Amino acid sequence: MNAAQGIGSTSYEGRFQLLVDAVTDYAIYMLDPKGIVSSWNAGAQRFKGYTQDEILGEHFSRFYTDEDKATELPRRALETASREGKFEAEGWRLRKDGTRFWAHVVIDPIRDPRGNLIGFAKITRDLTERKRTQEALKESEERFRLLVQGVTDYAIYMLDPKGIVSNWNPGAQRIKGYTQDEIVGQHFSQFYTDEDRATELPRRALETAAREGRFEAEGWRLRKDGTRFWASVVIDRIQNDMGELIGFAKITRDITERRQAQEALAQAQAALFQSQKMEAVGQLTGGVAHDFNNLLTVIVNSLDLLTRNTRDARDMRLIESAQRAAERGAKLTQQLLAFSRRQPLQPALHNPNTLIGGFEAILRRACGELVKLRLALAPGVRSISVDAPQFEAALLNLIVNARDAMPDGGSLTIKTGNVTIGENEQAPAALKPGPYVSITVEDTGSGITPEVLDRVFEPFFTTKEIGKGTGLGLSQVYGFVTQSGGHIKVDSTPDQGTKVTMLLPAQDNGEEVVEDEDGTVHPARDSAGTVLIVEDEPAVLEVASDIFDSLGYDVLTATDANEAVAVLGSDAAIDVMFSDVIMPNGMNGVELSRKAREMRPHLRILLASGYPMSALPSEGLGAGVSFISKPYRWTELADKLRVLRS
Repeated sequence: MNAAQGIGSTSYEGRFQLLVDAVTDYAIYMLDPKGIVSSWNAGAQRFKGYTQDEILGEHFSRFYTDEDKATELPRRALETASREGKFEAEGWRLRKDGTRFWAHVVIDPIRDPRGNLIGFAKITRDLTERKRTQEALKESEERFRLLVQGVTDYAIYMLDPKGIVSNWNPGAQRIKGYTQDEIVGQHFSQFYTDEDRATELPRRALETAAREGRFEAEGWRLRKDGTRFWASVVIDRIQNDMGELIGFAKITRDITERRQAQEALAQAQAALFQSQKMEAVGQLTGGVAHDFNNLLTVIVNSLDLLTRNTRDARDMRLIESAQRAAERGAKLTQQLLAFSRRQPLQPALHNPNTLIGGFEAILRRACGELVKLRLALAPGVRSISVDAPQFEAALLNLIVNARDAMPDGGSLTIKTGNVTIGENEQAPAALKPGPYVSITVEDTGSGITPEVLDRVFEPFFTTKEIGKGTGLGLSQVYGFVTQSGGHIKVDSTPDQGTKVTMLLPAQDNGEEVVEDEDGTVHPARDSAGTVLIVEDEPAVLEVASDIFDSLGYDVLTATDANEAVAVLGSDAAIDVMFSDVIMPNGMNGVELSRKAREMRPHLRILLASGYPMSALPSEGLGAGVSFISKPYRWTELADKLRVLRS
């Protein structure tokens, strides 16, 4: 190397040293192969605190914490750098004053041209502020995570841009029923109903949130077990610093109870409005009926006077025609008075089962041939204080309406039962807490649409064809029930039938009044128990019901074995089953008896047949079963029952 080259080289090394010494953001210094500090720049002095005179000749391990020195990290760092060509790490280091700083460290080996290790170059950067910022962010995220995990009233979770669930809080698990392992990685659309998925509501919700920043709505959502709850949903868009969509935050709250409370309030308001409307219509109707009665009084008496002074046959026919029209007008007036609750009632104590049983034959005839009537009269039902003829008229109106709703035939059931309305129960405004008797007429007919259902009790409102109804039948029922201190309710679904329930106040005191054909009034007889009569011939069923009623039994009826099995499967207390042996629809009386004994082992059974008893298959019936031959007299029937009861 000539002089010029030496000067140039020295000048280059001098410039490089000046560059290293000028750097203050990095500690740049040299170590010998054993880790002794052999050079020191201004950056090292600035954030480590040592001057060059204080640190040259010292081992670099003094910058390490006691924990790192205990694991021999300084030695291992040099060995790694020598072996792999580089050591890079972050960790706590010590300043001269003993304080710590977070350092990023790079150690490179230095070798001569022959590859011999002559030392190490060490570059250290103080990243304490960045470390503090990261820890503060981490601490903030942890606090937020703990906050979200502590919330149990809200489902709070994240979705990726495609709607896949990426996390899950305890509130989401409580409300929706899924654990985190079950739901993370699944699409959030599985919380939606089939109806909402069919309209692509989940996709539209995310599109709205992505476009407008937020989607907010209420609707039905599904739990893991398939049950529904009414949810308040908010979906917020999440973007990164560059404004790119990276996902969604979704918050769901179960507000089913609030919705139910709102619906209950709306129903109460609607019921109040309906009650006020019916009261106003009733007052108007009562006034019209009163005036109409006055007019009819004049018309009827004038016609009567004319009949006394008229002998002409043609005039008499005209007067009689006018009288018939006046009689129809009088009947119409009575119906209007019934709706307005101004008809004169003569209430007396009655057992509703007795009233229905005594009226059963007429009710069956009113049903016609295509409609099958079944009675499910609960034993032990309380007495009610009603006008018996008006009660029967109201029941007949309900039966006729039900029959007309089943032009192609169907099933009609009359049920009775005891009902108690408690102090804290939600009840119709007209009813006070206490005991009631329910009389329900349920059909399998065409049902009633909601808009018609609100008007069924209005006078002259009818959906029947012209000439098929006056629109006063249900109005009369409404007036009778409310005037008797009760309440009437109609539940119906189109194509699924209608159920009309009359609630009448139960009477705990006094005795039921029974009126004979001659007008004699006496207390009702004690019940000998309850009998289920199974007979497909209406006339025979009517006679058998009358006989058992005269013998002191409460009567339940069925027209075939299937109906009988349904009654036996109910909660009704039944003491005796009286069945014909030959019946339609497959199962005969003997087979029914076997089935009945399976369902009710202690049931007493009496079978009636026109065949000789020896010809009937009685195997497997056991004790408590007897036969009676047709035709039978009531005295024979009474004897058979006494033997069965003994």
